[in-house]
Amino acid sequence: MFAFLRRRMYTSLIPLLVVLFGVFLLARLTGDPTNLYLPVSATADQRAEFAAENGLDKPVWNQMLDYLGGVIHLDFGESLRTGESAAGMALRAFPATLQLAFFTMLLAIVGAVILGCWAALRPNSLADRFSSLLSMTAASVPDFWFAITGIWIFAVVFGWLPTSGTGSTLSWILPIATLLIRPLGVLTQVVRGAMVQALSAPYVRLARSKGAGDFRVVTHHALRNAAAPALTVAGDLAVALVNGAVVVEAIFGWPGIGKLMIDSILQRDFAVLQAAVLLTAVSIFILNVVIDAGYALLDARVREKVKV
Repeated sequence: MFAFLRRRMYTSLIPLLVVLFGVFLLARLTGDPTNLYLPVSATADQRAEFAAENGLDKPVWNQMLDYLGGVIHLDFGESLRTGESAAGMALRAFPATLQLAFFTMLLAIVGAVILGCWAALRPNSLADRFSSLLSMTAASVPDFWFAITGIWIFAVVFGWLPTSGTGSTLSWILPIATLLIRPLGVLTQVVRGAMVQALSAPYVRLARSKGAGDFRVVTHHALRNAAAPALTVAGDLAVALVNGAVVVEAIFGWPGIGKLMIDSILQRDFAVLQAAVLLTAVSIFILNVVIDAGYALLDARVREKVKV
């Protein structure tokens, strides 16, 4: 297992380096921060002084080397907007995104297990048809449409829910509901398919012949074997959820890492944007390693492959 985890860490270094270089170069394409932070009437000397203070007077490659040197020493620079540590701002915003993603995935997994098992036990039933409709809706409708529609119906028309912020429990409903649709629909179909296959296995038929009911068959026999493919898909969905939260956070004013990225792009705050993207990339890397390790623990075939 440790050899497997070590190999996964090595193979993930290249994507992390690509993210590191990519976000640095793409951030510079948003424009010169000097034009944003200094008035139009600023003199050439004032512009040169601002650029020198923030290291913007150097060639791009020299700026990149300075940035990489800072990353090695865990120094991501300071915000052009506030003068605060860029890493500190990213770390303060990230828990809000993690909370949103955690509760969304928790509800998605619980709901998918219930709906998927129910649909597998009752083919062509109402639950089966509902799970298929939910899956098709999740695959075809973008998150921002759910977000805008939810705001219009529940905030504008009925006035039941707030449109932004985290001031109350009600403010969590629309962001979580928006992010929940896609993972719930996809996971429900994965659980259903895996459960249909597991329920037709010989050991399940043997359990039924011994008088085991549906609940015992599902919880004690079929669900464990159906969990492995669902776990893999859940990991991919969790990664997509962290990335997809950028748009949802911007729409609902959620104070997470996604909104911080959008604000940093609009305000050309390079240091904060780079810190936020790198923190997100590292967290996705860690999440992938944890998912792979969990999959290996659930599936003996994967463990044997790792030993080889």
